Amino acid sequence: MIIDRIALVLTIVGALNWGSIGLFGFDLVAFLCGGQMSMLSRIIYALVGIAGLWCITLLFREREEGHAANA
Repeated sequence: MIIDRIALVLTIVGALNWGSIGLFGFDLVAFLCGGQMSMLSRIIYALVGIAGLWCITLLFREREEGHAANA
């Protein structure tokens, strides 16, 4: 599903951002969007959070039949 892929990409973006904060103390989203409290940063943070919640559903879904075991 396309929503699954979008959610995974956003979750990866969030993970990379948190990794850069943890390792270097550098918030890439805030840097690129004009600070943590800018509207664009807050939208990105919210989308990443929603994507993370969506990805929780991936853990509990049954695998679709017809897909290879390694897919």
